[in-house]
Amino acid sequence: MFPAGRAGCGALNQGEDVCKMERTADRNGRWRRSAACGGSPNCVEVAMRAQSVAVRDSKDPAGPVLEFTVAEWAAFVAGVRGGQFDVLA
Repeated sequence: MFPAGRAGCGALNQGEDVCKMERTADRNGRWRRSAACGGSPNCVEVAMRAQSVAVRDSKDPAGPVLEFTVAEWAAFVAGVRGGQFDVLA
């Protein structure tokens, strides 16, 4: 999925988060969302592309798309899992 020289499973020491992404990604770049969303339209959708990760609002599939490098996405996922973005009460 990732070309030579790009982040991917085992490449550039990106770690387990990237490896999990690579294993679970829809190889055709189709949009997917978390099963935790259930039937709610209030989710984001993610599409794995050849050299990037695209994110869009599920309520507006024709709207704008944010695109991140694989390394940027891996850093974001690691930050979420590590509590970096938890809101203080």
